[in-house]
Parts: sequence; structure tokens; C-alpha cells
Amino acid sequence: MLRYPCLVVDHDDTVVNSTATVHYPCFVQYCGEFVPGYHCSLEHYFLKNFDPGVVAFFRDDVGMSDAQMKHEQGYWNAYVQDHVPKVYPGMADILWEQKRRGGLLCVISHSYGPNILRDYRENGLPEPDAVYGWEYPPHQRKPSPWPLEQIMARYGLGPGEMLMLDDLKPGYDMALACGVRFAAAGWANDIAQIEAFMRRHCDLYFKTVPELAAHLFDGEDGT
Repeated sequence: MLRYPCLVVDHDDTVVNSTATVHYPCFVQYCGEFVPGYHCSLEHYFLKNFDPGVVAFFRDDVGMSDAQMKHEQGYWNAYVQDHVPKVYPGMADILWEQKRRGGLLCVISHSYGPNILRDYRENGLPEPDAVYGWEYPPHQRKPSPWPLEQIMARYGLGPGEMLMLDDLKPGYDMALACGVRFAAAGWANDIAQIEAFMRRHCDLYFKTVPELAAHLFDGEDGT
């Protein structure tokens, strides 16, 4: 018996360890070449992606124009083709168990769908039932409720039959708009500001992957 017939997961820093090992190094390299006056720490990068999100971060903090953001997007996409992030220990077991028990596994992410599927293949993860990534137009990307609404309509699910797992605020905002229970993935970083927000506002908070597994399959509640 599954606690949640449908598990909806973010990708970066939820299933795979990608910001510290792929996205931030790419950003530093890009700025060194094209925005030489801008520098930020990994912690600052995490915080800005948490809130207000990557688009507002690039526009308002880094000072990129729309054309520059499009250029950076192409640069980043080329970079990630040769850099595959590793799955967090224990996450593969969770995703396979969700599928083994007959559950649905969906992905809503700010990475591109093909890159997500590549990461799943390279890390030996089960193929998701649905993927909603950055290739969708802006009004259909997280934090828009559209991806969750599509999953519910496609599979005939109610909000109570789903759990959204994400490490950042846009995922929380999306789940809140749909009445879907939200679990914060807290294993990507130890930034107190992010953890404090998630613990205060989210339905569930998991600092470790085993805590998530216990909640999903053993009936234990998160903190």
C-alpha cells in the first residue's frame, strides 16, 4: 500500500546533486567569460535560486538582459551535456520502490526534459511517467500550477493522492496553489535561512534521504 499513489519530484538538488557540482561551476565559468564584474558564493547562488528564482536572480541581481539570459541558457545547456550529476545515496532505492509498489513517478523541474531523462538513465533510475521541464513556455513552468494540474488531469488524481518533493520555494509555491502536500528536501545544503523557511511553511521537512524513505514506506512523519 502506497502512502502517495503519485510521487512528484524536483530534479536538481532533490534527486541529483547538481547545483554544487554542475550548475554553480557553469555559472562561475560563464560570468568569468561574459559578466566579469559579477561574483557570488555558492551559498548566495543557492539563496537566490531559492527566492526569487533563477530568472529574477539573473535579471535583477546579475543584471542580465533578456538576450543575455537566452545566451546564458544556451551556454548552460551545452555545459550540462558533458557533466552528469550523481544521484543522492538512497534516492534510487526510493524511486524504484515507488514504481515497484505500482505508484506513479513524475518530475517537475527547471532543467530540460531530455537532460533529466539522461541523468535518470546514467544513474540507473526508473524512467518517470511524466516530465515537465524548462522546455515548456514560462507560464507553464514551475511555480505555475499548470504541471501539477496536468498530472492530476492525466491520471485522474486528487491533490490528496500526491506528494511534491522539492528543495526550493518555487516548488512549494506550486504545490500550495494546487492544494498538494509538499515535502522539503533538505539534504542539498546547510543554509539556515532556507531550512528555517521550509520548516516553518512546508507540510513536511526531511533533512536526510532515509527520513523521506521512512515517511513514504514506513508511515513515519517528517519534522
